[in-house]
Amino acid sequence: MRFPRDTSEFTRTLRARVDAYFAESGLKPSGDARVWPKTGVMLALYFVPWALIAFGVTGAGWGFWAAEVAMGFGLAGVGLNVLHDANHGSLTSSKRLNDFISKVVDFIGGNSVMWRIQHNVLHHTFTNVDGLDEDISVPFVMRFSPTKPYHFFHRFQWLYAWGFYAIMTLYWLTVKDFVSLMRYKKSGLLARSGSTFGRVFGWLVLTKAVQFGYVLGLPLAFSGLGLGQILLGWVVMHAVSGLCLAAIFQPAHVMEDHAFAAAEQGGVLPEDAFTHQLQTTANFGTRSRLLTWMCGGLNHQIEHHLFPHVCHVHFRKLAPIVRKTAAEFGLPYRSNTSFASALWLHTRMLYQLGRAA
Repeated sequence: MRFPRDTSEFTRTLRARVDAYFAESGLKPSGDARVWPKTGVMLALYFVPWALIAFGVTGAGWGFWAAEVAMGFGLAGVGLNVLHDANHGSLTSSKRLNDFISKVVDFIGGNSVMWRIQHNVLHHTFTNVDGLDEDISVPFVMRFSPTKPYHFFHRFQWLYAWGFYAIMTLYWLTVKDFVSLMRYKKSGLLARSGSTFGRVFGWLVLTKAVQFGYVLGLPLAFSGLGLGQILLGWVVMHAVSGLCLAAIFQPAHVMEDHAFAAAEQGGVLPEDAFTHQLQTTANFGTRSRLLTWMCGGLNHQIEHHLFPHVCHVHFRKLAPIVRKTAAEFGLPYRSNTSFASALWLHTRMLYQLGRAA
């Protein structure tokens, strides 16, 4: 499946205006000095609580659970604020440094090669296209698109979805990367990414072993805590992280007024890529500077999907340009919803998808 070969006048106009913004401001699309303090904060929010747990500083009481919750926020924060831009090549103007930083995900539960194929290639290119966008093409237990088959238990998905969101990063760590690796090998996406199955599989096994070793093995060896508490704390940490990530990404695309399509072999989508992104993406909570800072600007999901090579620190300035241009061409620009309202609307969409066959 592909987009039309010709770009729209909207696309050409918007690209020219954004290029003019960077030229006139003297800024680079990549990150600037603002990204480094946040990078330090997010990495510390993950690794400092881990160290306090691992070496017995927290003990077994409330300090342990507070540290696990903080570590969960840190895991999500590193992904949203640091690794997301690094894997898009936009955290810094140095390709080598972006590549180096992107490898951090390999040691906290994911894999940079799998991330780039699943997120950069499939999700960003084919947003809300069932069969290509893996964010909505999930197993039958969830129905994220009206193009998906309907099952009777979907009527309860607006409730149980949050349980699946809570195990999202745990699933990535233990299962998804290996399943994705096999699928991308079969489809040829792995070869097109410049990687080989043997090299990625070996790196997956190594990095997963390292991750289990320092997150579970070191606390078991040095904290004085029992295996049961360590495992339960680990699950709590991943539940916090998974819920945070789902709360940012899901309301951006799975909403009532978004467009959905089913993948067709050799098919052509009706609109060009920029127009498609406006039809399948929404912003939320953009008036909150705190939310924007904490989630790596990904509440400005429209700007990110239109310009994934641009670091999130620029999205607030690009938003008025995108809004104005979309209005001129009669295209939707959904950006007035608060964070709480976006979560409610996403939940309502899950409810409606569970009622309609």
